[in-house]
Amino acid sequence: MASRLREKYDSEIKESVKKELGITNAMAVPKLEKIVINMGLGEATQNVKIIDPLVADLAAITGQKPVTTKAKKSIAQFKVREGMPIGAMVTLRGDKMYEFLDRLISVALPRVRDFRGVSSKSFDGRGNYTLGLRDQLIFAEIDYAKVDKTKGMNVTIVTTSPDDNGARTLLKAFGMPFRVGA
Repeated sequence: MASRLREKYDSEIKESVKKELGITNAMAVPKLEKIVINMGLGEATQNVKIIDPLVADLAAITGQKPVTTKAKKSIAQFKVREGMPIGAMVTLRGDKMYEFLDRLISVALPRVRDFRGVSSKSFDGRGNYTLGLRDQLIFAEIDYAKVDKTKGMNVTIVTTSPDDNGARTLLKAFGMPFRVGA
């Protein structure tokens, strides 16, 4: 069964984005390519055991097993050795990507304290949007009692749009709550 957001994209969003951007070719309409969730764990250099609960949290949030990222270089000032685990990341595609975006927009973002919308300036110029989240507790899958350390994460939404305008139009159509006036 396809996700709710994917069905909405196929039935409504694709046509409205095509009309709004003035695109004549149906294959040129921007669509989601992937969503990458990245969690950097700087304190893991002192205590490697910190990684396991955060990787479990990331797996619970995304529904997919994260890849542990390792340091590429040794940096003496940060007490990092080459090959040390320093983070975790997940790349979502297909139905899992649409499910995650649906939960992010409709459940997680409204749970952020003093939420006024996400910045519309976080586009990279090539149609990709990166959103920084301060803690993992905004996701309903995380049990508040079991969290000993809150950790932020970056969510990068990669679209097929060649420019920011197309990606912004697509994300607005999905219901991304952009901040008004910023």
